[in-house]
Amino acid sequence: MNKWSFPLVLLVAPALVTAGGAPTDSGSVPAEVTEGRQIYEQYCAACHGWQGEGATDWNKPDEKGEMPPPPHDETGHTWRHSDAMLFRMIAEGWRHPFNKTDRLTMPAFEDTLTDQEIQSVINYLKTLWTEDQRRYQQNESQE
Repeated sequence: MNKWSFPLVLLVAPALVTAGGAPTDSGSVPAEVTEGRQIYEQYCAACHGWQGEGATDWNKPDEKGEMPPPPHDETGHTWRHSDAMLFRMIAEGWRHPFNKTDRLTMPAFEDTLTDQEIQSVINYLKTLWTEDQRRYQQNESQE
């Protein structure tokens, strides 16, 4: 290692961890949340954003008359849906009722993901919400 390598590692390593979004104490994160994040990154992030931020102008129809992918973080409305509804949307896909097209804009994952993997994604999404939003969503899920 040359004299510049070690200082460079000290500068770059924390940035890589932050850029990757890894939790600072991964030992405290339940395994199913970690699994959910990995599945989200593989299947969902391309449309819904790496941090759950959703598509640009997600609340306005695009040029096809379809609603773009919404955010799953605290700025969106995912937290207003029960676990059962979120499960159904992921498994069966979703077409926003206001879309001008008939196609599913959210593809179905029931043939790709197991029930447990879908539940893990839902558990990961809950980490993107505020405590008040998690409480609201928990109440929705119990009704």
